[in-house]
This record gives sequence, C-alpha cells and structure tokens, in this order.
Amino acid sequence: MPSSLPISLSVVSESMVFPDQTSSLADLKLSVSDLPMLSCHYIQKGGLFTKPSFPIESLISLLKIGLSQTLSRFPPLAGRLITDKDGYIYITCNDAGVDFIHATATAFSVCDILSPNHVPESVKDFFALDRTVSYTGHHNPILAVQVTELKDGVFIGCAVNHAVTDGTSFWNFFNTFAEVCRGGKSFSRKPDFTRESILISKAVLQLPEGGPKVTFNVNEPLAERIFSFSREAILKLKARTNNKKWTTQNDEIATAAEILGKQSNDTGARVTAIIENWLIKNSKPQITDHVNNRTAEISSFQSLCALLWKAVTRARNLPESKTTTFRMAVNCRHRLEPKLEAYYFGNAIQSIPTYASAGDVAARDLRWCAEQLNENVTAHGNDRVRECVEDWEKNPRVFPLGNFDGASMTMGSSPRFPMYDNDFGWGRPLAVRSGRANKFDGKISAFPGRDGAGTVDLEVVLAPGTMSLLESDLEFMQYVSN
Repeated sequence: MPSSLPISLSVVSESMVFPDQTSSLADLKLSVSDLPMLSCHYIQKGGLFTKPSFPIESLISLLKIGLSQTLSRFPPLAGRLITDKDGYIYITCNDAGVDFIHATATAFSVCDILSPNHVPESVKDFFALDRTVSYTGHHNPILAVQVTELKDGVFIGCAVNHAVTDGTSFWNFFNTFAEVCRGGKSFSRKPDFTRESILISKAVLQLPEGGPKVTFNVNEPLAERIFSFSREAILKLKARTNNKKWTTQNDEIATAAEILGKQSNDTGARVTAIIENWLIKNSKPQITDHVNNRTAEISSFQSLCALLWKAVTRARNLPESKTTTFRMAVNCRHRLEPKLEAYYFGNAIQSIPTYASAGDVAARDLRWCAEQLNENVTAHGNDRVRECVEDWEKNPRVFPLGNFDGASMTMGSSPRFPMYDNDFGWGRPLAVRSGRANKFDGKISAFPGRDGAGTVDLEVVLAPGTMSLLESDLEFMQYVSN
C-alpha cells in the first residue's frame, strides 16, 4: 500500500487470496528479458467501471472467488521469487498468495477520474505496492489487487511484478480474471509456462546487496496527461506520413471495413488491418524504397510516434546537435525463430532505440522521422533478437529506465493490448488508468481507445514546462480529440 494514503481514501479490509487448486508447476527461471526488470517498479494498471447493481459485499466476494480460480491458471502470480546458491533467480509457484485490498474513496466520482486533460493525482492511490521495486518479490507478493469503491463507480487496480510479466502476460491474466468472474467456461488464452527458448540463459546477473534500485529520480516534478486520437485523425496522420491524399471516401470505406469486421467476429486488430490494407492499396501515389525495391509503408502507430517525437523535441528546445532517443518496446514472441507461443508467460520484450539529432527531428518532415522508427522496428527480426540476447549475456545488467540526458523518450505498452476486453459481469471499463510506477520525464504509454477500431490514447509524462509547450503545439494538437 502507499506509505501515506489521502484522507479521502480508506482501507476497509486487506487479506490474502490463494489459488483454489494446489500448484504442480515447477520453478520458472527468470529469462534475459525478465532479469533486467528487477530494478523496475511493479506494473500498475487497472480499469474504471460503473458501480454494479448488487451490493459491494457481493462484489468483493465475487472478485475474491474469481481471483482464486484465476490464480490456479496463473500459478506464478501466487508465488515468490527465490535466488539459488549459484545466483540464478526463479519464480517458485508455492501458492503463497496475493494481496487483496478493499478500499473506499467515495469523495471521488467517475467523472473526476475521466478528466479530459490532466490525470487526477488521486488515481495513483488506487493501486497497491506503490513504487515497489520488482526485486522485492522475494518477500512481497508478486500480485496485489485493490478494489476501490467510488461514489458512483468501482476501480479495479492490479500491481504485478515486472520481472514476472510484461504487458502481454499481464493483460492475459486480467482478461482471464474478468472472464472467470462473469462465469466464462472456455479459455482460449491459456498461458504457456515453458522455459526452453534462447531467452533462458546461463548468464548470472550480479546484484548489489539488498537488491537493485530504480534508475531514475522518483521525486522529479512531472505533468501527466492522456491525449486521445480518433480513428479518423490517425488515418489522416498516416496518409500524411505516407504522402497520400485523404478523402471522405477513405473514411466511408474504413467504416464499411469496420462493420464487415464486426459481422465476421474479427478482433479489433483485424478490423484495423482491413482498414489499413484497403488504404494502402487504393491510395496514390505509392512511396518506393529504391534501395530495397519495395514499397515502404509507415504504420499508423509509427506515424503517431513520429508526430510525438517531433513535438516533444520542439518543446524541449534542445540544441540542434543534441542527440535525441526514441525508445520503443517490441514483443519478441513472433520475432524469434522458432516462435514463442503467443501467450508465453513472462517478459518477451526488447527495447529498440532510434537516434537522431534534435535539429533533424525538428526540421525534417514527419515522413523522415517515421522512417527512422520504421527501419529499426522492421530490422528487429530473429537475428537481431538473438544479438541482443548475446550482448546482454556478455554484460548482464538491469534495464536503465529513465531520461538521463534530457533528450530521451520511452514508449511502452501497446494500443493492441485488449485492455477493454474486461467485463467482470456488469459491463466493460469506462477507462484504463495507471499508477505512479516507472514514470519519468519522457515516459509514454500507448493504450487502445475505448471505442476501438484504431483509436489510441497516449499517456504522456513530461516535465511540467515541456508539457505546457506540447499542449500549445499546433501541429501536434490538431490531431488530438480531447
């Protein structure tokens, strides 16, 4: 729990929840993607919901029972970290249990949390294990669930050890938790706990006595805001990046593709693919990469990242010669050969940095900035993933999270994560929010918009002065819908 709770938030009860079945899963060795996260805070993500029609006591009981059943499908979350005599760190699936907190903050209403601009600081107190470093999973629970009762709603917040899960694994757990609570019987997203890939290494990570600390200043003043982008705005931005003309016909075809996707029970990602593929094929002119003799297509998300990179670089007023960094986390599950299972449990991510001078980022066009990102992401295939593993094995180290030179940005999370596919029995979330964890000047998190179909929310954390200038940047704000 936070060391000092606001007067308006009080804890009603705190208990341990255990799996409803005894685990038989063997200890899981932390991988080369897990170990660097030992210095990071626990992931803190959660959903804002309307208040159900049944009593809060029934809600708490429902969630506890559902959580107990879900933990039996995810035994590592109910375990602890252990270090053996050789320095290897494992998750022991010992059914030690997870924290469950019931709190009240009835001074807050749903509309307070749905602030269209800056995220209320009160939201940060809706999460347990605040600013807890993942290494402490040796004695702290790997997972904590806090249910906060609001005046007219409920917030379900989860804090989970970042050395145990990445975003893919976290949202698979959260989706399953919701499905169990609403009485689901068929689970197609069964987590894969195998530890047989190149990510499992013989290298030992040497850590200081007492464990690592976070690598950034947790006390620096920060401003935070969620910027929302409609589907139309993003498609217009993508068309601009790819030097294509946007017309109302594009929007009509995109709408038809969305309807078609829903009728055929396609996922949101599939609907987006239908829309974008049509636009790629039917928009002129095509942009040719003469070096590789192929058409270089910049994605919607890369276009959005490039727009933000340019705007934040302008707002920071950096010297033209200053090297800026835009860092993106990529999922390696499908990049490795042989591929990992889609629901491989653990971290399977690597960080891709793209470098460019502040002068180039600010002065060159959007297409150029997006191409730098596109080239790095496209090149990050099986060979590059393996090179990164080998590089880490030569020098095992924790992940240096932060903005050390004042010119860096780090994009995390993903608009493809199924954050709104969470109905616990009385409706989907109204919004997704995060806690204080792992936030510093330049930390960006990408969420899908609640409406789906290609909408995106960017949770942007910046120095207050930089945020103020970003909010007055006309090129950036013309695409923002809130």
